[in-house]
Amino acid sequence: MGFEPKDTLRIGLVGTGFIAQFHLRSMLGVRNVVVTGVYSRTAEKRQTIVALVDELGLGRCTAHDSLESLVRADDVDAIWILSPNHTRLDVMRTIHAEVKAGRSKVFAVACEKPLARTISEAREMVRLVEDAGLNHGYLENQVFCTPVIRGKEIIWRRGASSTGRPYLARAAEEHSGPHEAWFWQGDKQGGGVLSDMMCHSVEVARHLLTEPGAPRDSLKVKSVNGTVANLKWTRPHYADQLRARYGAEVDYRNRPSEDFARATIALEDQDGNELMIEASTSWAYVGAGLRIQLELLGPEYAMEFNSLATGLKVFMSRAVTGSEGEDLVEKQNAEQGLMPVLEDEAGVYGYTDENRHMVECFRKGETPLETFHDGLAVVEMLIGLYRSAEIGETIRFPAPELEDYVPLVARHGA
Repeated sequence: MGFEPKDTLRIGLVGTGFIAQFHLRSMLGVRNVVVTGVYSRTAEKRQTIVALVDELGLGRCTAHDSLESLVRADDVDAIWILSPNHTRLDVMRTIHAEVKAGRSKVFAVACEKPLARTISEAREMVRLVEDAGLNHGYLENQVFCTPVIRGKEIIWRRGASSTGRPYLARAAEEHSGPHEAWFWQGDKQGGGVLSDMMCHSVEVARHLLTEPGAPRDSLKVKSVNGTVANLKWTRPHYADQLRARYGAEVDYRNRPSEDFARATIALEDQDGNELMIEASTSWAYVGAGLRIQLELLGPEYAMEFNSLATGLKVFMSRAVTGSEGEDLVEKQNAEQGLMPVLEDEAGVYGYTDENRHMVECFRKGETPLETFHDGLAVVEMLIGLYRSAEIGETIRFPAPELEDYVPLVARHGA
């Protein structure tokens, strides 16, 4: 019996944190979707999401007091997994169990980055979603950034077609640190900034280097070399700041996770051409706010993007006072001076096109551009980088010894 396309996709959210609200705001630019359910452990946060769904006109949302209740609901077709990293495998196990037992009509799942904390966890996420017969998408927003979509199209159509494919992609992302305590805890998050942000950088770079229409696995990872460091947050003053903000569980005097990471990844295309990815990420950046920098280089061309090089800027003198916020740019560090403004963060960062793509693929029964298999490939690169940083050596792929490897900073709380 074939898949019957849906006129409207009804989605349920698992998780009610910062990223859930970002996804909801992006869906103002998505057609054929309603948000009909939400689950998280905290009743107050569930009600916040219900109120936001209503405010945005995204449907009538029900707050569920258990994950099973959400997955069994008759008005939920697809699940968006947006909960913390250490919960995602258990969430997927519950969805799998309910679908396999015939208690759920859910037919698709999308999971926020990274897919898992280790390769073995990521493989289990893939096994569970496919064993349950579910369509699946990996939520990597930077692949869907409006500058990435437009820039890649131009480079490959005009530059690569006449002078040869691009061979070097650079990606960097940095800001002043995450919003929630669990991001700072290596065992819960799976690492530090390398896990949290390098997942974006390596995948958007891999995407830019992949020929349009070619499968992502047409590029083979040959080796990875990584470096991690603790530059800012282990300094006593800043470690004490974290403890005061988040409590004793975030102890960067004794149990820090890296706040800087660098990666060099060598790949090979189907014709044997050598390609390179250079990536860096940091939680130690002090500037206007979140900064994403991307470059793509080929024989006779180059592309570059900086998210803070905006067309719109405002200036506030010392006489202008007000409360702290993030109304100009994500991870905003100041309210005075010359400030870049992102007129549409959800669009520029890729959330709008990402969700539009996932909704349309799920609604029509098509395979998304990014699936759990891509999420697994990202985790394989990240784990290789962690191992490289720990032993101070380049890791050659394939690397079966990484299957059960746990990053050093993720072991201390296990």
